[in-house]
Amino acid sequence: MFTEVAVVGLGYVGLPLARRACEAGLATVGYDIGADVVEGLDRGRSHIEDIPDEDIAAMYAAGFRAGTDPAVLAGAHTVVICVPTGLTESGEPDLLPLTSAVRTVARHLEPGALVCVESTSHPGTTEEIVRPLLEAHGLRVGEDFHLAYSPERIDPGNRRYSLRTTPKVVSGCTTLCAKHATAFYERLVDEVVVAAGTREAEMAKLLENAYRYVNIALIDEIAVYCDRVGIDIWDVLRCADTKPFGFTAFRPGPGVGGHCIPVDPRYLMTHAAEQGFTFRTLGAARAVLDAMPEHVAGRARDLLVEAGKDPAEARVTLLGVAYKADISDTRESPAYAVARALGALGTRLTYHDPYVGRFEVDGVPVPRQRSRAHALTGSDLVVLLQEHAEYRSADWDLATCPVLDTRGTAEGRRVVRL
Repeated sequence: MFTEVAVVGLGYVGLPLARRACEAGLATVGYDIGADVVEGLDRGRSHIEDIPDEDIAAMYAAGFRAGTDPAVLAGAHTVVICVPTGLTESGEPDLLPLTSAVRTVARHLEPGALVCVESTSHPGTTEEIVRPLLEAHGLRVGEDFHLAYSPERIDPGNRRYSLRTTPKVVSGCTTLCAKHATAFYERLVDEVVVAAGTREAEMAKLLENAYRYVNIALIDEIAVYCDRVGIDIWDVLRCADTKPFGFTAFRPGPGVGGHCIPVDPRYLMTHAAEQGFTFRTLGAARAVLDAMPEHVAGRARDLLVEAGKDPAEARVTLLGVAYKADISDTRESPAYAVARALGALGTRLTYHDPYVGRFEVDGVPVPRQRSRAHALTGSDLVVLLQEHAEYRSADWDLATCPVLDTRGTAEGRRVVRL
């Protein structure tokens, strides 16, 4: 079988890309080291919320196949690397999944192929890390094969912007590489934006998330200040957001989560430090965001004491432990840090989330409340961490305990906003 596209890594980025390639009529294969991922796909099961099982069936009907054997990559005209680039246990950038994937691709790379990297990393990764690994077997970029970088812009749960309708930034190690990458992505998306080079494309991705990181930290710090001096931060936001220019509203919360916003600035900060440069703004933002879970726990403790409850014996329920609304993804969710901070007070924790069936903190399962109603009536304090649709429509006056709302969406006589 002739393979036009081989996708390496069939997770939140790779599987939507493979689906879109199939929709565009491209002969597509997928490679993933996770046997459970491939086995599930072969059985018609999707492990990504935004992709229903019927889409998997349509992909296979179009000729898609997945495998854990890298031989599936052989003969591919275009190889797209979509593996995760997260953090180590010590909080440092972890490029091992990327370098391992690149080495695998290098062993099966054929002359004339295009390799596109979508995994997020620091500026220079494509040229300084990926390129030498791909050239290790004798082929040369720009002569024997083409190398490009195009940062992923997948937003789980976003019903407005899809892979196809989100503009795609594309770059190449050479002008010809960029042209080949542009031609490929023009078959998948409505708009392609060509960057000056791979470093510019890499930096663009980091800037997008650093922008959100810093602004979330700013509004969180303002919220803490407003709480200290008795100002209603939510009314401040309501008023400020009426300005039709020069202001973009960000909302306070218990911290940041997801695979991008808490992670990508670390890549930028670490690489900058290696170059002798300090991102003071990002460092300050990190300090604020790292402190937010403790602030939430402190507010929870105060509410328990006001209610005459001993925090060391109180029953506290976390509502919504996913990192964003209406999805099941808990990667880097601030719920983990909030749970640890409350656990340090001795509280007896439970949680409720309509999308998350199991929630563990440092390997210890947190008991799950069987319903939202039971959480509101069977706890000494409820902490609303995520604004799932189910919670937005809740009758909070049913609560028999205080409700600490960290998102500013709940209304009721027992509700106290962050």
